Amino acid sequence: MTIPSYRTLNSGHKIPSIALGVYQTPPHETAAVVFAALESGYRHIDCAQFYENEEEACRGIAKWIAKDPSRNKREHVFYTTKIFDPDHGYARTNKAIELSLERAKEIGYIDLLLLHSPQSDYERRHGSWMAFQEFVESGKVKSIGVSNYGIKHLKELLEYPDLKTKPAVNQLELHPWLTRNDLTAYTANQGLLVEAYTPLVRARKMDDPTLLKVAEDHNRTPAQILINWSLSKGFIPLPKTATVSRLASNLRPCNSNYLKNRLTP
Repeated sequence: MTIPSYRTLNSGHKIPSIALGVYQTPPHETAAVVFAALESGYRHIDCAQFYENEEEACRGIAKWIAKDPSRNKREHVFYTTKIFDPDHGYARTNKAIELSLERAKEIGYIDLLLLHSPQSDYERRHGSWMAFQEFVESGKVKSIGVSNYGIKHLKELLEYPDLKTKPAVNQLELHPWLTRNDLTAYTANQGLLVEAYTPLVRARKMDDPTLLKVAEDHNRTPAQILINWSLSKGFIPLPKTATVSRLASNLRPCNSNYLKNRLTP
């Protein structure tokens, strides 16, 4: 199987086909982990306001760029963050986005901004999306999307009468024990890419007999098999690790073409 280095969002922007998630990465470790990930070959960092480490993630990106600015360019790194439920609604979302941009000031802009979940109400979700659209128009945010949206809420969003910018991504919990086939099919049919968070099942299935057998048969680690499952489905997996020694290993399901071309979107 050939794994593409990048996928194309419906916004026209390129997104790397695998990311490092920094959920539950302690803030005091985040910058170093992100820097090490970029050194290992990652070009996609997935963060969120809820994670409480946005500034540190951006600092790690900025440090990597500063190390070799002739080779390491801002446009080589794709940075995602998310706005959490309490900040739904036009006014509150505007303030929340400005806060995320302030935390990202060392890197200049946000590549992908997601509404973290639909857990509010129609009026507030709609207001949030109106704010999202305005920041895309300003150029401070390149693409927008959603996370944890089911079919009902995707339909609602796509039917907004003042919709100008469609969501580019729906980020969902996905792995072989939670396949959500109807939802992923609907998402893809609407032109959104599917991102898979918790692709390693929070390490709860690493001793599963079938997973261990597949890993043995293919001379891979269980984590590599799970990441490759997401990639084979056309998802963009977001494996998380704060263990620097595992960063490069988690990239190995990607073919050499990914690693070779990681600097050139």
